[in-house]
Amino acid sequence: MTITLQDLNQASASDFTAALHGIYEHSPWIAERAAPQRPFSTITALKLALQGVVNQASRAEQLGLIRAHPELAGRAAIAGELTAESTGEQAKAGLHLCSPEEFARLQQLNADYNARFGFPFILAVKGPTGAGLTRQQIIATFTRRLRYQVEDELRESLRQIGRIAEIRLNELLGHQPTLGATVMQWAEEIGALSEEEGALTCTYLTETHQRTAAQIALWMREAGMQVHIDAVGNVVGRYQSPHPQAKTLLTGSHYDTVRNGGKYDGREGILLPIAVVKYLHERGETLPFHLEVIGFSEEEGVRFKSTFLGSNAITGHFDMALLDLRDKEGVTMRELIIQAGHDVAAIPQIARDPAEILAYVEVHIEQGPVLLKRDLPVGIVTSIAGSSRYLVDLKGVASHAGTTPMDMRKDAAAAAAEIILYVEQRCSQDQHAALVGTVGQLQVPRGSTNVIPGACQLSLDIRAATDEVRLAAVKDILAKIEEICTRRSIDIKLEETLSAPAAPCAPWLMAQLSAATQRAGVPPFELASGAGHDAMAMVRLTDVCMLFTRCGNGGISHNPLETMTADDAEVSGQILLDFLRNFKAKI
Repeated sequence: MTITLQDLNQASASDFTAALHGIYEHSPWIAERAAPQRPFSTITALKLALQGVVNQASRAEQLGLIRAHPELAGRAAIAGELTAESTGEQAKAGLHLCSPEEFARLQQLNADYNARFGFPFILAVKGPTGAGLTRQQIIATFTRRLRYQVEDELRESLRQIGRIAEIRLNELLGHQPTLGATVMQWAEEIGALSEEEGALTCTYLTETHQRTAAQIALWMREAGMQVHIDAVGNVVGRYQSPHPQAKTLLTGSHYDTVRNGGKYDGREGILLPIAVVKYLHERGETLPFHLEVIGFSEEEGVRFKSTFLGSNAITGHFDMALLDLRDKEGVTMRELIIQAGHDVAAIPQIARDPAEILAYVEVHIEQGPVLLKRDLPVGIVTSIAGSSRYLVDLKGVASHAGTTPMDMRKDAAAAAAEIILYVEQRCSQDQHAALVGTVGQLQVPRGSTNVIPGACQLSLDIRAATDEVRLAAVKDILAKIEEICTRRSIDIKLEETLSAPAAPCAPWLMAQLSAATQRAGVPPFELASGAGHDAMAMVRLTDVCMLFTRCGNGGISHNPLETMTADDAEVSGQILLDFLRNFKAKI
């Protein structure tokens, strides 16, 4: 008989603890401490409460919890001493079928890991989808995490225990993250379409890009939407409202990728709304407004070094001069669009009438570690950071490393080092506004081990959630660069390559997302986005808001290791569904 959330809420404290005895390995104290927090409004609220107990436990208790878990394919597994839950999980991953080479590798990894960290390696072997990781994936993850710092790995172990508990709780309560599982499966399917073997690359209007668009369009039609692909390659699905005089709410994200990118960046924001519309359509449920899901054709700027082509067309700000840009093969954007069967003369007609648009909401993987660190599945975006970028060219004097006294040098690299440290120091002053500074490129042209660097080139990227904070930091950094170079007798050349304003999210939309998040059993948490998104372009058309989904693997993105879970995608899907059902237009 399946246990329900209501059963758990109404049970005695001892019965509640007993019912959850297999959720955390040999650690009944977790359920005991969570019991007084009842009643839980949702399964998600229960999961967060249990993991909250783990996070608030003492270091000794956390280490005890970790050490209560068995090694993967370890001695306890061989001796048949695992709990029923661990036995099933390790078998699901096929760890009982290891080849002699795989078994030997796992034994060595276990030994190396214990020697480094002093506790067993913990991994939710059922993986982000719940369907299970392969032995090869497990060994690759094991190997990668051996390089972690001790504190980082301890936190990752606790997160993996939380994921194991989440999957076990789903099984206990008969909970299926249907929306999330659909999104994960679809992401795998279009993630298999790539310009490069063994890596996900999908750039503007390549064959891969057009095949991806066609597949998205097919899913939209199957979900009950009217579908077309417009003149710049945007895939537009419209879920028609039966209400007369209905206006349109927009949602979506981009389906192009960086080279060797991740499966969920941009694509979650297309696939999740399609899954939600499919859910509504299957139940015969309509909305009092038209809902357009837009798969924007280009956001990353990989092929033509020009971003937001898809969303700029929707807002009416597509620069027709871009049609003459050429890719690395010498093909113009105009030629590509025509070859794809589109009419470049129709591009201005893509623009939406602001009077007919209610708002724009975008769901996106966070691409960072903030939600991960707070053990929250979702967060509400306050603003998309503005960005100031510069190329800095420093000229000193190259001279002999052995004969030039330290006080007579004009060392361009030393000046660059001082600049980098100041950028780090200045941008650490205002974390509330998500101020960050990065020197991502650093070169010493024609450098030699025995020559004082006479030239140095570096990039500078300053971002913040508000333009006031960003521009203040830029002013201070540029002044400091001038001071450093004057003091060191270094000539400087500065080139501004980008100045993009911040895009604040609309408070009235954030409030509705916050209410839906609360109803999902998640405490609303606000955070700024340091990355750019299509919402930055859409703010020129209408008010915008964004919902972030937690990003795993330390928050890494634009990388094959980018990941999220079906359960987190499910929470985002339920929040989006609730948001749509309860949406109130701005008065």
